[in-house]
Amino acid sequence: MIPLKDDNPTEKKPLITYFIISLCVLIFLIQFSFQSYKTGQLFYTYGLIPSVLMGHNQLPADLYAVPSMITIFTSMFMHGGFMHLAGNMLYMWIFADNIEDNLGPLRFLIFYLLAGIGAAMTQVLMDTHSQAPMIGASGAIGGVLGAYLINYPNAKVLVLIPFGFFSQLLKIRALYVLVFWFVLQFISNGSGVAYAAHIGGFVSGIILILFFNKKRNIKIKNKITKGPWTQ
Repeated sequence: MIPLKDDNPTEKKPLITYFIISLCVLIFLIQFSFQSYKTGQLFYTYGLIPSVLMGHNQLPADLYAVPSMITIFTSMFMHGGFMHLAGNMLYMWIFADNIEDNLGPLRFLIFYLLAGIGAAMTQVLMDTHSQAPMIGASGAIGGVLGAYLINYPNAKVLVLIPFGFFSQLLKIRALYVLVFWFVLQFISNGSGVAYAAHIGGFVSGIILILFFNKKRNIKIKNKITKGPWTQ
């Protein structure tokens, strides 16, 4: 199930959403100019390494560039490959604009970073001695998805369901799309992917948006789709 777009218009341009997407793309392109990207050393320098963050290990001097606490943030904007970047930015493009529209630019940025921290720390606490660097925006974006689930469960999302030559486009409730994504994190729990961060980000987003909504007293609009597609 691949989401393509939602029928959930915004009142203002999501400038922070555009900024985060642009920054992730720019950083990904810049990565190619470093030889350390090809060797993987760049990920150890700016990625989040649980054992280093928790003080169990230290980076060699030639890999050290920023304090380990800062890598919680630098890791959020790095990606390991084009498909990693494209998948994350697709979800960001579809779902983040409405959350930013709810919260406003500054509050959305704070929300996004807090969700990213929640995601990162979930992964760290799963194995505090892990020496594998973690990179990617998936955890923070998971927070956006959790917020969208709370604020817009009835919004309709156009999804592509691939069945080989019989792939089909359907418009279904965001509730089903996002719950499917969340369940998939448990089913697809394989090596090389920080699924705990995805789950932690999603749960963090649900908790955070309840607080942010209450503080701002947002009136959520669960829009009913007016279109030719049906659930």
